[in-house]
Parts: sequence; structure tokens; C-alpha cells
Amino acid sequence: MENYVLSCCSTADLTKEHFDGRKIRYICFHYSLGEKEYPDDLGQTIPFDEFYKRMEEGEMTRTSQVNVEEFVEYFTPFLKAGQDIVHVCLSSGISGVFNSATAAAGLLREKYPERKIYIVDSLGASSGYGLLMDKLADLRDGGMSAADLYCWAEDHKLNLHHWFFSTDLKYYVRGGRISKASGFIGNLLKICPLLNMNDLGRLIPRMKLRGKKKVIEEIVNKMEENAKDGVHYSGKCYISNSACYEDARAVADLVEARFPELNGKVEIYSVGTTIGSHTGPGTVALFFWGKKRTR
Repeated sequence: MENYVLSCCSTADLTKEHFDGRKIRYICFHYSLGEKEYPDDLGQTIPFDEFYKRMEEGEMTRTSQVNVEEFVEYFTPFLKAGQDIVHVCLSSGISGVFNSATAAAGLLREKYPERKIYIVDSLGASSGYGLLMDKLADLRDGGMSAADLYCWAEDHKLNLHHWFFSTDLKYYVRGGRISKASGFIGNLLKICPLLNMNDLGRLIPRMKLRGKKKVIEEIVNKMEENAKDGVHYSGKCYISNSACYEDARAVADLVEARFPELNGKVEIYSVGTTIGSHTGPGTVALFFWGKKRTR
């Protein structure tokens, strides 16, 4: 089997155990909670329940991506060991990390001309990005070369669907994504926006639904509409949530009932501290394979 490293950023929002078990390496983003900076290390330093509790109590968050120097330091040991690299980044539609990884790869190709470094813009986020990584690990374990894996990722990454809803708009107000007036009225009327990620890897509002029950039903309707083979979908399905497990479980129950041919049960993960710094508590995201995403 070809000797190469499959790698991503911690913003793929799976567990450390999942990444370790699939032999997927990762580099950590950074975030600040209050006045202190931490690595986005999959909840190892600060557990997710504590992180979201402190957000609810009013502590401010900020995030920072991995810079060029950090990527150089991270990639170098693999190259020194004679390994090629396939690294998949958080969507360029919401972060500049793809540019940092690409710049680092350019510098290192000059120093290690015999090695191959492939950088993929996932155009995805959270555990949807993680679902892409899980599939790439399957293909690697099946014997696919690094070059072919890179091409497969580029050809299929837009088949990975990302649908999100939020039941608390105050963090969207805090981040400047909606006005204070819209946030106040939305929360008063229990409006839950339904968003997805488009072909540029950007989050796009698609619907405004009144009430949690309606948005839970609609997000599963969107899966039926877009999933490969509709209700006969036989791939994996991941969900991530930010301190609202019961809502995520309600979506998972509906998915498992409507799609009886799923590859295993729906897997539920936590929205990590980088993505969660912007969404706040109350977000559920649903991920599955389907037809190509569009604008």
C-alpha cells in the first residue's frame, strides 16, 4: 500500500477516538473563551458541555485559523519520514485556512521535491467535513493512491450535503449575521432558520420556519429530496449539535425511520469549539451523500 498521510483540520468535528481509529491525522484551530486562548482539540481541553455553558453565561468567543508557519511545522515530520500528504481543509467559503495550507505546501515542495503534497478545499464544515474524511479513509484503506484520492475528493466533495438549523438566534445577532431587531422578533416568534452549504462552501439561509417541530420535519424532508436514491439512501448519515442533543436525537429518529436502508445508525457528534463559537448553543446539522450541491 502506498505510504501517505490522510489529514484534516480539527473543524471536521468528529471525536479523537474516531480520527485515531481511522488513522486520520488532524491539526487544531484555536479559539478564545473569555480572555484565554485554547486549541480546538475536539473537546479534550474544555469539554463541550462546559464550553457551551460558559457561552450561555456570557463569555465571549473568538477563533483563529491555522497559519502558514503552523502548517509547515505540522507537515514537516511526515515529509521527513518519507510520506506524502493528502490534507483536506475547512471550507474556503467560511475560512482562509485553505490558503494557509496551500502556501505551506508550496514552501515545503521546494524543500522536499521528491514528496507529494495534495491540498483539498472540502467546501464543507463540521461533521459533514468529517463524513468526507471517513469516506476518504475507506478509499485509502481499499488501496487508493494519494493522487487518485485527491482526484476523488475533488470530484465528489459537492455530493456531501450540509443542512443546519438553529433554535437560538442571539449568537447570530452577536456575530453580526442578523440584526438585533430581526433576532428579537425571530426569537419571540420561535423562528428557526434552515440553512445549507452551497457549491462555494458558504452557508445560505433557505427557509424560516416557525417552531422546532416544523424545522425538524423539514430538515429530514430536505434529506429525502437530495439524498442519493431518496428514501432508499444506503450511505452513512452524521449529525452534529451544539448542546442540544435531544433535538439532534429527534432528527436522527426521523431519519432512521424514513431511510431504513442506511449504512448503520445515524452517528451524532458535537459541533466543535471553532464552529460553535459562531453558532452558539442550539444548532443541529445533518449530513449525507446526494446529488451535486448548487448555488
